Amino acid sequence: MEDILELPTKPHLVIQPTRGWAAINLPEIWQFRDLLLTLAGRDVKLRYRQTALGVIWVVLQPLLAAGIFSFVFGKVARMDTDGIPYFLFSYGGLLGWNAFNSTLGKASTCLIQNSQLISKVFFPRLIVPLSTVFSTLIDFGVALSMMVVLMALNHVVPGLPLLLLPLWILLILMLAIGVGLFAAALTVSYRDVQFVLPVLLQFLLYASPVAYPSSRVPAEWRTLYMLNPLAGLLEAFRWSMFSTIGKRGDGVTWWAVGYGAACALVALVAGAFAFKKMERRFADVI
Repeated sequence: MEDILELPTKPHLVIQPTRGWAAINLPEIWQFRDLLLTLAGRDVKLRYRQTALGVIWVVLQPLLAAGIFSFVFGKVARMDTDGIPYFLFSYGGLLGWNAFNSTLGKASTCLIQNSQLISKVFFPRLIVPLSTVFSTLIDFGVALSMMVVLMALNHVVPGLPLLLLPLWILLILMLAIGVGLFAAALTVSYRDVQFVLPVLLQFLLYASPVAYPSSRVPAEWRTLYMLNPLAGLLEAFRWSMFSTIGKRGDGVTWWAVGYGAACALVALVAGAFAFKKMERRFADVI
């Protein structure tokens, strides 16, 4: 009986405060992978619960936006898209933009939306923003299937650069989640971030080559314009789909693509370390 009631000499888990820039504990995140998948599945279910159209909204939203862009920029402004049908051009840009916008928006508010969980249960807080990526990938896959239909209707056959499409979407998501981690940590202490960020994203939409090609930017401003990391990545993203028509292969600014890739990597690493540094205060102030 004494052996049965004997307590272990060491606790199963010791939670200690960190100091300085704490290292990112990847094994710990892997240990909580079941929670990561559970939170990701919950986000997908909650998003379309009690909606009449359900997942159709994933396709309907970019279709409507592409239709509006087609009228304003294609018909009224007569924007030159280097030989690509304007509706395809704008829908392709919106695919990459929506992946960035959705990931950043959801990651920035995920902590305050799960405040009760964070304040009462111990788990790696990085799990929460990382779980938002799964729903973005599902939405992207559904919207991409509509792009396949649109390309077939317009008799557009992609070339070998299509194989690089996963690389561009990966870099876009890395940039989004890196900035999202920093925004999420700031939002815990400063709720203003959740109101300011959508406004900044709206400005960034028109400062990125979504509704127009970067070749339409005046030459004296183009270098400054390409300092936006999304500019090169979105151009490369669209080039992978439409490289067989128009002049898209010549229109990609490859130094901007490399710059965008470097910014994505730096943003992810810096965002993760900043998140870990501020993580110790989440349960107290959220």
